[in-house]
Amino acid sequence: MRLAQLLEEHRCVDPVVLGMQGVSDVADYFVVATVVSGAHLRGVLRGVVELTSSDEQWLEYRPHGNRKRPGTLGWELVDCGQVLVHLMDERSREFYELERLWFNAERVAVSPPS
Repeated sequence: MRLAQLLEEHRCVDPVVLGMQGVSDVADYFVVATVVSGAHLRGVLRGVVELTSSDEQWLEYRPHGNRKRPGTLGWELVDCGQVLVHLMDERSREFYELERLWFNAERVAVSPPS
């Protein structure tokens, strides 16, 4: 999945793709990754927005909440239509444990096999 590869390229920690088909009606995929700072999150967010706005398969980026400056709450949710991207700081990711919460979701390979 190109979106998860982008997160790896931006040096996000432990990006995970969860296939949500049959598990949740909210989205087909959850992409979860850890960012190391607010500045890192804003840079990654900019990359996600550029990727999704340049590809006609994605819906327009809709930021979660009504904040002028993303990255101040420890968790940014990016709604890309059938893909929800969760960019979290380490503390939020450990606390919410989305991978454990959605334990029955299929893990999808982030990088294509070589």
